[in-house]
Amino acid sequence: MYHLRILSTTACAAVLLPVLAYASPIGDCYIGAYRLADSSVVDIAPSDAGTLRWRKFDGTTGALHEAQAGNWTSTFGWTDRPDGKAVSFGPCAVGEIHFDGMAGRRIDFDVTEMTFHSRDVDLAGRLVLPKGRDQVPIVVLVHGAEHTSARDSYALQRLLPAEGVGAFVYDKRGTGASAGKYTQDFDVLADDAVEAMREARRIAGRRVGRTGYQGGSQGGWVAPLAATRVPVDFVIVSFGLAVSVIDEDQQEVALEMRLKGHNPEEIAKALEVADAAEAVIESAFTKGFERFDRVRAKYRNEPWYKDVHGNYTYLLLPYNEAELREKGKAYVFGTPFRYDPMPTLRAVNTAQLWILGEDDLEAPSAETSRRIKTLIAEGRPITLALYPGAEHGMTEYETLPSGERVSTRFSAGYFAMMRDFAQTGRLRGPYGSSVIAGPRPAP
Repeated sequence: MYHLRILSTTACAAVLLPVLAYASPIGDCYIGAYRLADSSVVDIAPSDAGTLRWRKFDGTTGALHEAQAGNWTSTFGWTDRPDGKAVSFGPCAVGEIHFDGMAGRRIDFDVTEMTFHSRDVDLAGRLVLPKGRDQVPIVVLVHGAEHTSARDSYALQRLLPAEGVGAFVYDKRGTGASAGKYTQDFDVLADDAVEAMREARRIAGRRVGRTGYQGGSQGGWVAPLAATRVPVDFVIVSFGLAVSVIDEDQQEVALEMRLKGHNPEEIAKALEVADAAEAVIESAFTKGFERFDRVRAKYRNEPWYKDVHGNYTYLLLPYNEAELREKGKAYVFGTPFRYDPMPTLRAVNTAQLWILGEDDLEAPSAETSRRIKTLIAEGRPITLALYPGAEHGMTEYETLPSGERVSTRFSAGYFAMMRDFAQTGRLRGPYGSSVIAGPRPAP
């Protein structure tokens, strides 16, 4: 996604060492995946300042708040409500956890840290493999639009290896420990993903089994493009889009206006406003201001105007030309606003899994689902899993009295679905409430 919203507010000397995905003044030594006494896995990851986030492979999750040294209390999902779970940790070197009354130990992985070169920059990467010598599938995790370090924040780098699937995570250029300037140029990012795949295979050596990409959000544009440039066995797209960046904003404006009860005529007017805003941002904030001013003046006093949002249109609405020219300098990322992903998706010959949330506001899934089903009907090797009641990030949610959503958990079966597809290229099914289209799931 273009993700102006995120800016304004959702894996060369190689060294083997324990995986610590985050350096935090609080709880940094607790970061890791733990095997509990009932054989289930819980991952402890960094979160907002002073908190940690736990995730179980079944999709349940919560935030941990330190009550006293080594002892933490949990709140439900991303709400502020206590969920009754108490968590404690043993000494850092021991790797013990007591999670909701159950003991567990940190899982040891084979972890290799490295830097690798792509185009004009050195990128920081990490390969995380299950312990042992056997061949394993390896997933290269492709970034969304975030500006943060994937090596610090991506829990999949531990959740997948805990289930027998290796993961390669890397900081995209201009983030974390990687050099270069942050960009949303899909062509550049696809080349970086290609080099990440090559590095993952080189480091893993004889342990390389099936290899493929997992791209979330904006990574859904990048991962398939990379798969046309280097041979892979699979591509997984999570809450991504099969439409352009411009289409994304248009679809989000229309969906949000419809959900707020506006009629087709009002939605058409809102899309006119969005189109003018999109022209300004597509020009890198250099032109289109006269038309944008004219459209805003035309509709500013209409009751529906306050509800115009979109993926980035809403950010432009309060500012005049001079302010937009100045503020816009911070948002020029080389984004290919008119990139049509469909020719790329048709060119990918390997198995693809698309996992979408039916209630996604940030990346509306209706048109993408329709297009993916068209590709399936054409005989492309694509599986579509659509989750009712899930939004961006594959999370379920509650709606507050204000109309805002707050996430409560990851969709049941979401993590298992990615694991199984990496292992075999097919789904075993069922996976929670997901509705699956495409090649028939294996029994």
